Amino acid sequence: MIDTNGRYKKAKASRKAASVRHVTLSDDAKKKYEDIVRTRDEREQAYGRHLAEERKTKR
Repeated sequence: MIDTNGRYKKAKASRKAASVRHVTLSDDAKKKYEDIVRTRDEREQAYGRHLAEERKTKR
């Protein structure tokens, strides 16, 4: 058999893995953040519905 000399070995990671940072929030801050995310999602859904209707009429 032919020796592959490591030709098919897994490549080494090109960059070092970053350390993970943990953030602790108060209950009030968590609620405010959840509200912000919820309103952003609602806006994106409404915007997407508007575009979907617009695309249907243009075809």
